[in-house]
Amino acid sequence: MSTPAPKHVHLTLRVNGEAQEVSFAPYKTLLEVLREDMNLTGTKHGCELGECGACAVLADGMPVLSCLALALECEGREIETVEGLARGSKLHPLQAAFADLGGAQCGYCTPGILITAKALLDKDPNPSRETIKEAIAGNLCRCTGYQQIYESIEEGARRMREEKR
Repeated sequence: MSTPAPKHVHLTLRVNGEAQEVSFAPYKTLLEVLREDMNLTGTKHGCELGECGACAVLADGMPVLSCLALALECEGREIETVEGLARGSKLHPLQAAFADLGGAQCGYCTPGILITAKALLDKDPNPSRETIKEAIAGNLCRCTGYQQIYESIEEGARRMREEKR
């Protein structure tokens, strides 16, 4: 006779620099736990197939599609969501650049793009336009035509480099 699967698991997730105790059904995706159990709704629920990039978060600094990752698999990993980008009331340079240059229209795709762009800029602080295009190729936007997104990422990169001086 086998033991029934637990109805809930209890574990600590480290999200946006803080360890948080969470209890959830073991089949839940990271996206579901972030939105439903942790009330971090900046990460968007898009296609649920890993095709749109709206749900991207960083796990140990690498972009991950949270609709495809089980939350159970994320214990012990450093998870960063779009809510973790700002420093208190000060926007992250990428967020400020998107606001200033119109990098978002409806904004639904923006959190995933910001997170993906941050991962790129953390590795390559001065990427080419082609490198930016490749990095965000998995993030779909139906509003902007991407021109403002590319320009916003380039400006965010410039601002990030300025901050490091």
